[in-house]
Amino acid sequence: MKVRRSNRLVDMTHYLLEHPRTLVSLKFFSERYGSAKSSISEDLSIIKHTFQSWGEGRLETIPGASGGAVLTPFYSKENAEQAIADLVKEVNDDTRFLPGGYVYLSDLIGRPDILHKVGQLIATQYVDQDVDVVMTVETKGIPIAQAAAMYMNKPFVIVRNSSHITEGPTVSVNYVSGSVKRIKKMELSRRTLSAGANVVVVDDFLKGGGTLNGMHSLIKEFDANLVGMTVLAEGTTSGKRLVDNCTSLVKVDAEDGDHKTISARPGNFMETVFGKEN
Repeated sequence: MKVRRSNRLVDMTHYLLEHPRTLVSLKFFSERYGSAKSSISEDLSIIKHTFQSWGEGRLETIPGASGGAVLTPFYSKENAEQAIADLVKEVNDDTRFLPGGYVYLSDLIGRPDILHKVGQLIATQYVDQDVDVVMTVETKGIPIAQAAAMYMNKPFVIVRNSSHITEGPTVSVNYVSGSVKRIKKMELSRRTLSAGANVVVVDDFLKGGGTLNGMHSLIKEFDANLVGMTVLAEGTTSGKRLVDNCTSLVKVDAEDGDHKTISARPGNFMETVFGKEN
């Protein structure tokens, strides 16, 4: 059955969004809608222009018998600035203060609209880099890793604080917590990471950097490569951090005085991704 162009455009856009960074052949769309490849090419041109105009991604068309279209979601500079501003506004709330200079973020991490922005921001940072796996540690970083992995169309792996029998053989490392200066252990199943894999590490909050440093050590144990580290929020710390070159979406100053206050501002994401003019 032949499908009208307006219906094709809606369905094609939905399909491409559901399959990001995946090559979809013109033949597939042609058979799906009962339309000529020339008509499909014209539809893709409209979709490409729309995504480009709204700064929501890049649609690449690849010619040839084995060609097709690939949609890569990411934020333009303007959209990224707005998304960061929205996150800062949400975090900038004195009631989020927690002892030890931490900030309550669980409610934000549980919101689909926030995860949408965070996931696409992280995907934007690594849009032109070769990434195989997104890694996080169990607890609050899991939804963030899942959101980023969805937009990057890559698997995500979860580092455990203790092994589960269902994980099979594991690799473990000891690391020093950057905030409480205690030795802890983290483990990862041998089946989840291959030698030479390119890994992006994400987490919810950076303070001393011990957890991120531990994941970096674990990546080395697998002979894999660290591409970068990104966190939702970066707090202040009195000592030297255990990691360098970590990207933060939001920076938070939490003051524990007579009046417990939180002051949030943009992190170093814009400078890292779009250059120092930000």
